[in-house]
Amino acid sequence: MARYLKTKKEEIGLSPYALHFRGEKKSEKVILRVIDYDEYNLDELSLGSIDEVIKFHTTKSTSWFNVDGLHDENIMQEISNAFDLEPTILADVMNTHARPKIHEYDNCIYISVKMLQYDEVLNYISGENLVIIIKENIIITFQEKPGDVFEPLRERIRKNKRRLRTSSTDYLAFAIMDIVFDNYKYIISELGSKIETIEVDLLNDPQVSLLETINNFKKEIIYLNKSIKPCRELTDDLFKLDSDLLGDDVSVHLKELKDNINQSIESLESYREILSDQLNIYHMTMSSKLNDIMKFLTVFSVIFIPLTFIAGIYGTNFDFLPELHFKYSYFIMWGIMITITISMIFYFKKKKWF
Repeated sequence: MARYLKTKKEEIGLSPYALHFRGEKKSEKVILRVIDYDEYNLDELSLGSIDEVIKFHTTKSTSWFNVDGLHDENIMQEISNAFDLEPTILADVMNTHARPKIHEYDNCIYISVKMLQYDEVLNYISGENLVIIIKENIIITFQEKPGDVFEPLRERIRKNKRRLRTSSTDYLAFAIMDIVFDNYKYIISELGSKIETIEVDLLNDPQVSLLETINNFKKEIIYLNKSIKPCRELTDDLFKLDSDLLGDDVSVHLKELKDNINQSIESLESYREILSDQLNIYHMTMSSKLNDIMKFLTVFSVIFIPLTFIAGIYGTNFDFLPELHFKYSYFIMWGIMITITISMIFYFKKKKWF
């Protein structure tokens, strides 16, 4: 399946308001979880139906409702009804290959970003669409499959970190986005460490396999750039929002998010340039090795041209060759050939041709 644009033929012409799953099914069933907390209490539950989470919508505590699996249209419709979400919101949620974006609605803020995972063995980056919906007392997150990068954040909530437990949903949304963006930096640093080691191998032993490695890393950098770069525009749009769902101190948190994204994008640009330079180094090194081989073969050929000339003369089939009847002709011929060879080698070395 293509990582850059995923559109099926049957999706062409569908209404943008239709609750139709657009993407690759990554989970067999939909898993519903909620963490509800305030300064003194914490409830962490796995739910069997949407009806069980409705009560958290009306409490004054902060709730984090997470949905793993986006393919069930009936459950999405139930979520839309339970939380009074416009059909376009859930339609966007079910479009897993949508571009990262932010949109403000009457009763919520919609944010979508890419959550990335890095396979260090295969040097392969996989991604899924993460949607964050901010409402007054509840955050709803939608993921394509179980498993994410949020366990450290959940641990902070469980350990009663005061800043999290006493803040509203805007700070929780910031914390979720912050850990996603920090994961970007981690993946880039891990990938970058391997990219930087290629140059040593290029200079010591430039094998053809290194060319494939460089091209694979270039593909991953391009995929990272596609997933991360739109987040710069997203953070800019967040700064411009004037919503009652965002507190007065949100600009401080957004500045940190923007700094993280800018740092990630700048690092990506640097590593893309490094890969291009490494590709040039590979071609230059291979070209230099080819030049050395050609130089050696040329010198080798030039030395043997006069020797071949002498051997050709005395290899002719004429009856009368005066030198053939001289007693020391064979040794004289060898002496001349060795003298020519040594003289040419000495001359080439003096000229520093090899």
